[in-house]
Amino acid sequence: KTQCPKPPQNKDLTRILHPLRCIWQAMALLPILEYPDPRLKKVAAPVTSFTPDLVRLVRDMAETMYAAPGVGLAATQVDVHKRVIVIDVSETKDDLLVLVNPEIVAAEGEAECEEGCLSVPGYYDKVTRAARITVRARNERGEPIERTAEGLLAVCIQHEMDHLIGKMFVDYLSPLKRARLAARQRKKQRLAG
Repeated sequence: KTQCPKPPQNKDLTRILHPLRCIWQAMALLPILEYPDPRLKKVAAPVTSFTPDLVRLVRDMAETMYAAPGVGLAATQVDVHKRVIVIDVSETKDDLLVLVNPEIVAAEGEAECEEGCLSVPGYYDKVTRAARITVRARNERGEPIERTAEGLLAVCIQHEMDHLIGKMFVDYLSPLKRARLAARQRKKQRLAG
């Protein structure tokens, strides 16, 4: 008899990952595109219907993000060009935030933070973003969300939303840094196969 794995300690993730008994076995880790893949530059389309396929995408994105491990993932990074992001900046990984069709409705202040990206593994650099934001979106079931964020959560929301418009944190860097990074990534890809 097949034993079900123990559900994660994340109340929101459990709702998404385990809507049915043992559904966890059907989840998929999605391949993450790496810079300078041109598909990362595609602009994501708005989600127009909230279906079981969307719930499945969110579940797979969350599982992929946690496995990477990362604190945020945009659908663009897994070659799905829909306005969907998942984020969990908690240390215990039990506070999943799902934002579908997010829009920043207020931003204030300025903060410089060192950022990294699952699509640019091993590279970190400083980026200046709004220090405090309010985001409006829907969750995977189509329910409206409005959240004010600061600190790492504000940075992460802005970072992931950039992916939805085909922009990456490296686009904020100087042309010289971008050229060096692109050369490094191309060399890495050549050596990998």
